[in-house]
Amino acid sequence: MNNTDGVHLARLTAAAALTALGSGSGGLDADTARRRLAEFGPNHIAATARRRPWLMLAREFTHFFAVILWFAAALAFVAEGYTGGDGMAELGFAIVCVILVNGVFSFWQTYRAEQLLARLRTLLPTRVTVVRNGASHEVAATEIVPGDVLLLAEGDRVPADCRVIEAWGARANLSTLTGESRPRAIDAEAAGEVADTLAARNLLLAGTTLVAGECRALVYATATHTEFGRIAHLTQTTGDTESPLQREIRHVSRIVALLALALGGLFFVIGQGIGLPFWASFMFAIGIIVANVPEGLLPTVTLALALATQRMARRQALVRHLPAIEALGSATVILTDKTGTLTENRMRVRELFLGGSHRLAATRWPRGEDDARLRRVARLCHSLRFPDGQATGDPMEIALWEFGGGETDGATRTGEIAFEATRKRMSVLTCDAAGERALWCKGAPETVLPLCTHWLQEGESQALDDDIRAGFRRAQNDMADRGLRVLALAWKKMAGDSNGTGEADETGLELCGLVGLEDPPRADVHLAVERCREAGVRIVMITGDHPRTALALAREIGLVRSGEARVVSGDELRTMGRAQLQLVLDTPELLFARMTAEQKMRVVQAMQRKGEIVAVTGDGVNDAPALKTADIGIAMGRSGTDVAREAADIVLLDDHFATIVAAIEEGRAVYDNIRKFLTYILTSNIPEIVPYLAFVLFRIPLPLTVVQILAVDLGTDLLPALALGAEKPHPEVMRTPPRRRGERLLSWPLLARAYLFLGPLEALAAMAAFFFVLDLAGWRYGDMLARNDPVYLQATTACLGAIVLAQVVNLFVCRHPRRPALAFPLRDNPLLLVGVAVEIGLLLLIVYTPAGNRLFGTAPLPPVVWLYAAPYALLLGAAEEGRKWLLRKVAATPAAARPVPDRRRAP
Repeated sequence: MNNTDGVHLARLTAAAALTALGSGSGGLDADTARRRLAEFGPNHIAATARRRPWLMLAREFTHFFAVILWFAAALAFVAEGYTGGDGMAELGFAIVCVILVNGVFSFWQTYRAEQLLARLRTLLPTRVTVVRNGASHEVAATEIVPGDVLLLAEGDRVPADCRVIEAWGARANLSTLTGESRPRAIDAEAAGEVADTLAARNLLLAGTTLVAGECRALVYATATHTEFGRIAHLTQTTGDTESPLQREIRHVSRIVALLALALGGLFFVIGQGIGLPFWASFMFAIGIIVANVPEGLLPTVTLALALATQRMARRQALVRHLPAIEALGSATVILTDKTGTLTENRMRVRELFLGGSHRLAATRWPRGEDDARLRRVARLCHSLRFPDGQATGDPMEIALWEFGGGETDGATRTGEIAFEATRKRMSVLTCDAAGERALWCKGAPETVLPLCTHWLQEGESQALDDDIRAGFRRAQNDMADRGLRVLALAWKKMAGDSNGTGEADETGLELCGLVGLEDPPRADVHLAVERCREAGVRIVMITGDHPRTALALAREIGLVRSGEARVVSGDELRTMGRAQLQLVLDTPELLFARMTAEQKMRVVQAMQRKGEIVAVTGDGVNDAPALKTADIGIAMGRSGTDVAREAADIVLLDDHFATIVAAIEEGRAVYDNIRKFLTYILTSNIPEIVPYLAFVLFRIPLPLTVVQILAVDLGTDLLPALALGAEKPHPEVMRTPPRRRGERLLSWPLLARAYLFLGPLEALAAMAAFFFVLDLAGWRYGDMLARNDPVYLQATTACLGAIVLAQVVNLFVCRHPRRPALAFPLRDNPLLLVGVAVEIGLLLLIVYTPAGNRLFGTAPLPPVVWLYAAPYALLLGAAEEGRKWLLRKVAATPAAARPVPDRRRAP
């Protein structure tokens, strides 16, 4: 069976539906059930074929950047075998460790996401009551088959898609599939021209819950053939969306790796051309490759994101996939659910219309007989249950009962005229201690008002004429236009001999008033919407609820501020072509209502085709496919289903939409911080390359060895770079628009700053320190020193030391691309001082300990060398601060005197 079959059965009578599935009121016989179980299979969601864990793990070690690192490690081991030293083996082992750490961490993140199927299964019940051979039996939910007749009662979770054949006051909560906040009345009548299964009132769908009443239902679809199974399949088969950060890291890795390989190959040829021995040229090429590949980039990015997850956890946002942190910061659109995300996901009475006037339910006023009678109807007219003293049942009835005072007044319930979809009302009969009987009625105003002959005004019963009726209808329409669910409440005294068992007793009622219920917006959502608007992030509501309800809430929270808002319904979207939908998305104030799971996913994909970076919020099973398709999926932690949480990248622990704003701020800071430490890391590439170029082109001793390059990339630079990744969000970060989807992390301004400005200044410091030591020892151009010569060891150590000193200064000037370093107090980021201390400590261990000398080919330096190198490091800081000053001066120039600026965010 599929969606079309469900619609077909909905249009049939209950008897015809039973016949169509070869069943009857007594259910299937045991033999038929057994044959159908063999034919249709067990009622559970079968797992989509997924990669085996060992294949997932292998993938983490075979992506492009990992292959380049494997290649560099292999070259190091080969060189060690042929040259017999120079620390090449240590280099190889260190690179392999980097690959393993990053691979294992990434695998663990991916493996956790693969647990989604187990969560899906938990939403279906394990045991159900089924009618077979004319008797009821309790069987495992996995054993039910099409044609089975189920007995469902209040609180039961529906195990399969069913056609209702009998119902007694049944109402179902469909929010996990449709997003609709209000329970739906369920009946057994033929549906007529119903469009789909989600709209049919005589169908119950797997994964939903019966919140009131009882029913008998005919199973027509099980397992993956159910609406629930179809959504589960969409979620399982939707591929993981690559985050903007993942795309950019891949882009950066390829550019840097290809550049490194090209330069390595080029200079190997040059070395051979100028007469260097083969292995000397080979080691030279390895040095060029290692100097250009930022081995510390992946671990630094990983650790920076891990620190960001801790900060976001303190702000009530749990990050499940690390790249999602930065992706949220780059979001241009948030597609937000309504129920449970913008609202509190609970009903409450907001407004009353009684005595001819509107009143807010929460406002205190002198409450007379009118108010008391209205609240008594709300208190007594319900079908709630009270296990352990707690009210359970329809959330709307709970809200009315609480509004009425939450007690029974000592009245004894003697009968009930149940709610039915055709009647749209229910009545309860009571008898008090004095023996007086009364009928209390609530329902849709259009069905209750015709039954009323009087209305209550200032404690007096007045005749209900046409003008008064028209006033109540105007009040109803006014409240409905503001998104409230409107009910009419009425009552009457019953004759002492009346049993009150039929609709004939629901006549001659006295109208007490109208009640408007709402699912209230969260207290801080209005401010969150304003902050998103200020940050240039567009918010589009996409909900399964009614268009009028969605628009009313959007106006209340400030999401819609003009009269030009466009509300697109699911039916309208179904008829739209791809081009038409793309054009609709350009509407400034846009809402989507009555959306199905596929339609939500379609809107996400359409937004992505327009170049938007899309964040999607949700809490239901129906949200899971869109959450997984989006660039960033955001689920509710408290009210959300397990399925939504497992499909999401970020979980809001407090369910507050406002937490998304804090997460966006952190995400933007992460991207800015990655650019900061990328500038910092790439800067040291130039002083690592220049010594090799000088070695080949000018035939001087090699100023820096491969192992010493490794000491910078994976040693001294690592913690300072991580400190830059821990920088707090700057106040201006939420006052700028999000960057464009195509904007590169490795931009030309960033490369120019690192490679053409800061890098050459560091290279100058490094080469100056190298030649200073050689000059002190009396070296003359043309002299070639042995690798174990004390003078050579000191000279390479000076080159290494100068690079590290320059990187200490570079750390502080990289805190912002335009603002001066002194504008940022050190107390804002204590990790910077820790990073500097560790950086200097590692350098001292390398220079002044026997183990460091042996491992890195260094020798102790006299103080005069440090004094000579320090001014070069300070020169770098002064030059960079001068560059920033010029940029600020140009930015301060009046707009009329300079070209129109590029509004992209600074690199």
